[in-house]
Amino acid sequence: MHVRKPQLMPAVGAVIVVVLTASGCSAGPQATPDSAGPRATASDKAVVAPLTRAQLRALTFKDGEVAGVPKGGLAVQDPQPKEERRSFPPVSDPACQTMRDIRNGEGASTVVLQVFNWKGDIWGGGSMLAAYQGGKAKQAFTQLKQALGSCRSYEGTGWVGKFKATLTMEQAPDVGDEAVRFHETVPRRPGGPGDRNEQFTVVRAGNTIVAFQKLNVGGSATFPADLVSRQVERLQNAQRL
Repeated sequence: MHVRKPQLMPAVGAVIVVVLTASGCSAGPQATPDSAGPRATASDKAVVAPLTRAQLRALTFKDGEVAGVPKGGLAVQDPQPKEERRSFPPVSDPACQTMRDIRNGEGASTVVLQVFNWKGDIWGGGSMLAAYQGGKAKQAFTQLKQALGSCRSYEGTGWVGKFKATLTMEQAPDVGDEAVRFHETVPRRPGGPGDRNEQFTVVRAGNTIVAFQKLNVGGSATFPADLVSRQVERLQNAQRL
């Protein structure tokens, strides 16, 4: 999800973007997410047929393409079948649950996950590449922005038990057709190393949505900007007519 970061984090040291994890959402009293609005780009003319799983996997990063990641540190995974996943009850705030569902690729035609294990970084990060039928990616992203407009904090149950999370909006990068970025914090558990901090950057590129996640515990978390730009560009180029 060498230490492997699974897609659903069973403990404070595991990671992966679609994060299906005990992370959270909330923050101070801000009213509107600081997001990059829709931009007319070439990928708006994306083909109607969604990218296939094989195409998405081919667009992920390969060994040697990411600085600081040793050979074998870029695992590409398919999501577990729903019947094999451990299920958790919905979180306390419906808007926050919508945000979590979309950043995890719920409703997409196809989802591929990639884990980033940087040398010397035990927390790592991940990305989720999701392909949608024509128009559904834009619809999902609209729902995501609406959810982020009211999601401030929520309580839920995850791999390590009950948690409360807060969300803070951040400046969205100028990439893709539209983008949002936010930071989630889960307070330190008794005896733990520090607060759990995760940064999420979610970008729509045509009929795809990609979510980047970086975890840190007791420190700040930032997913490398160049990887965000490169991955989004690959998705855009793959959909040009």
